[in-house]
Amino acid sequence: MGTYGTGDFPLQERNARVEHFAKESLNFTEEILSVTSFSRQLAQQMILAKAYVVIAKEHNNLHLAWQLSSKIRSCQLLLSKAAMTGEPVTLEEAEPIIKSLTALIFKAQDIHYDIATTIVTMKSHILALEERANAATVQSAVFGQLAAEALPKSLHCLNVKLVSDWLKVPSLQELSDERKNSPRLTDNNLYHFCIFSDNVLATSAVVNSTVYNADHPKQLVFHIVTNGINYGAMQAWFLSNDFKGATIEVQNIEEFHWLNASYSPTVKQLQNPDSRTFYFGLYQDVSADPKMRNPKYLYLLNHLRFYIPEIYPQLEKVVFLDDDLVVQKDLTPLFSLDLHGNVNGAVETCLEAFHRYYKYLNFSSSIISSRFDPQACAWAFGMNVFDLVAWRKANVTARYHYWQEQNADGTLWKLGTLPPALLCFYGLTEPLDRRWHVLGLGYDLNIDNRLIESAAVIHFNGNMKPWLKVAIGRYKPLWDKYINQSLPHLQNCVLS
Repeated sequence: MGTYGTGDFPLQERNARVEHFAKESLNFTEEILSVTSFSRQLAQQMILAKAYVVIAKEHNNLHLAWQLSSKIRSCQLLLSKAAMTGEPVTLEEAEPIIKSLTALIFKAQDIHYDIATTIVTMKSHILALEERANAATVQSAVFGQLAAEALPKSLHCLNVKLVSDWLKVPSLQELSDERKNSPRLTDNNLYHFCIFSDNVLATSAVVNSTVYNADHPKQLVFHIVTNGINYGAMQAWFLSNDFKGATIEVQNIEEFHWLNASYSPTVKQLQNPDSRTFYFGLYQDVSADPKMRNPKYLYLLNHLRFYIPEIYPQLEKVVFLDDDLVVQKDLTPLFSLDLHGNVNGAVETCLEAFHRYYKYLNFSSSIISSRFDPQACAWAFGMNVFDLVAWRKANVTARYHYWQEQNADGTLWKLGTLPPALLCFYGLTEPLDRRWHVLGLGYDLNIDNRLIESAAVIHFNGNMKPWLKVAIGRYKPLWDKYINQSLPHLQNCVLS
């Protein structure tokens, strides 16, 4: 399967208009920061005038407040026009407003608004604005999280059509039964990848990009696990499309009967009524980090990565891939890397100070501080090579269970899979070259193009996933080209 463009000309035109507008906005930003521009003078006058509007109202001088407000509106209209047209404010446009606003400000100062009154009033309003800004930041984070969690209608449409195919086309289920016993699924001479996801299109992009960039795609085996709701759709998609001869297995997590509350602390916690209310129900405390309330962080599929040796007992080495990434190079050399006896091969993320252990774990707890170095380097989850022989020998899954039980009250770390992984794989992680795994395409607008081009895997971690409308336009084509837009279901659902 080759690469595909979007073929969406209206979208390209819209992106062009957005880019054009962005350039104009950038020019206006430079204009308003220039010490010699009339835009800056207007903006400064307007800020001062707004302060005097508040003071005038407090002193019941409503006429002066109305006069100031009127001139403020004139300033706003003029600045808005400059921002939209990209043309600087001229002397002829600015002079009358600046003169009249200056006169009104002098008038306000002469009446009875002394400096002390002005300072006290402005301080109180600055504090009020800070509170509003903080509330807006939290609200923005909540809305961003909702956007990231929501399944777009087009993808829901795709799932419905694929489930219909699965139920109505008996040959698909017959083909699935035939492939379940393929010896390739347990052949350690092949290259095995595992993906745990409930997103058909995202998983397809991962598989397609991996096989497209592989030197020998027929030697690749993909082990996909999804939930019961998406099992039929996932099966129909991967049975109906060819991925350059790669072997693809789809399993249903609900058929893993061994993964129950008596064995897994995570399953036990998921069944806890208090946990379900907090993580899946309505929660009104806006002071809590919305990211930490994302059901994804407690979703069992997300924690399935800690049970890879149990799911694939006959495999010796696998590469784990998240569903929000794109592969750009051949990944098979990962299987021949020397991990020096370690279990996990991963790219370290501590080039920045905030990606160290103390940022993820509660070192005020003695059980953490007595066993781990707070300055230890964290690493990226999402593209990892696991030596399953070493994993079983070190009994990493038992370590995971131990730490999940220790954190039953949520005091050692908040949520997510990385904190317990940092504990479980402590002293068992081999650092990989940074170019194997480049992160941040789901939130960082300023990643160096050279770094992206050199990367074997690019990861859209963050809320701006490439299949969402909030995706970062600069990076989205890197994902789009691995989606075959010519397929009928995509034509009917996604492109419409």
